[in-house]
Amino acid sequence: MQPLRRTFLRGSAASLLLPLLGTGLLRPGAVQAAPWKRDAFSATSTGAGLKALNIPLLSETRDIIVNAPEIAENGAKVDIEISSNLPNTRSLLLFADKNPLPLCAELEFGDNALPYTKIQIKLAESMRIRAVARTADGKNHVAFRDIKVTLSGC
Repeated sequence: MQPLRRTFLRGSAASLLLPLLGTGLLRPGAVQAAPWKRDAFSATSTGAGLKALNIPLLSETRDIIVNAPEIAENGAKVDIEISSNLPNTRSLLLFADKNPLPLCAELEFGDNALPYTKIQIKLAESMRIRAVARTADGKNHVAFRDIKVTLSGC
């Protein structure tokens, strides 16, 4: 009974999608993800990652709030919360300076989105992390947080 049901479901799904493919409303090749920033995510230093993302200058601010533990018992899973009180924040980036690949995340936000994220990252050792906020006017701001790791995660 099960093989017959599976064959029927497969055939009905195909018959529903076939008219959409024929009219051009469903184009499998047109749906693509955002371009991959290979140079930034494969950079081995924070400076190289910032350069690949075209971030020349950073101004330190207290408007970026980084909540992270002062001491992480296990570097394999460190919870970090980042929020920005800067007006028109368009993206948040997270760098772990001493990791083999320092750029951990880049998150982009829409017009009315609240610039907040909670991320779990791995830390190779005790280090300083930096959260970078990019605003709509092209300015880049940074906040730092030092984290001590007792057991390495990388």
